[in-house]
Amino acid sequence: MNILVNFFHTFLYQPLFNILILIYVVSPIHDFGISIIGLTIIVHLILYPISIKSLKSQKALKEIQPKIKEIQKKYKDKQEQAMKMLELYRKEKINPFSGIFPLLIQLPILIALYQVFLKSFQLETLVNLYSFVPNPGVLNSSFLGLIDLAKPSLILAIFVGVLQFLQTKKITPKTPETKKETPEFTLIFQKQMIYFFPVITVLIISRFPSAISLYLVVASLFTIFEYYLIERKYNANTTN
Repeated sequence: MNILVNFFHTFLYQPLFNILILIYVVSPIHDFGISIIGLTIIVHLILYPISIKSLKSQKALKEIQPKIKEIQKKYKDKQEQAMKMLELYRKEKINPFSGIFPLLIQLPILIALYQVFLKSFQLETLVNLYSFVPNPGVLNSSFLGLIDLAKPSLILAIFVGVLQFLQTKKITPKTPETKKETPEFTLIFQKQMIYFFPVITVLIISRFPSAISLYLVVASLFTIFEYYLIERKYNANTTN
């Protein structure tokens, strides 16, 4: 367990924390919000190939939903239904689990980022700075002089919830016109994903330093933009 903790600290938490502080130090206005935005962009650029792969998988699964529903309607036997599903995935060259693996890879990084933003304003964390990173001393937790990122912000939390709603609604497959075509459990789960989870997110992160909310805002905007690029490329390919 100690080995995993040390690995996490040395190769994830400490590098991310040092990049955050380095951006803060070299920034002419020493704005912690700008530092968070900069770190978020850097992390997402590094993870861009993984994120695109995950979003492409979600897009592909969304596009074949009508065919999946047709199979579910036509074949009532679960075993036969599963076989036809596999045939469809093989024909469309889709791995239904390919979107999960990129998320698993990103999970440790997200945990590390959470720790970085949660502890950044504690002076004792500055001992984690590399020798070549200047010690800024006391950090200015203000974002453009408007929000104290060391304290919770309901406004930023609500903004996160709205963006999560838009992101989930964009990716989630559309439900059919008649509910009889889709199992009730699926409909309930999709509604929870779209409406319930953003509300829970707002309630949770509104209690944490708004530095975390700012990161989630920028990350959500980045993800929505990535999905827009995928849709644009897909629509261009289908048109040609």
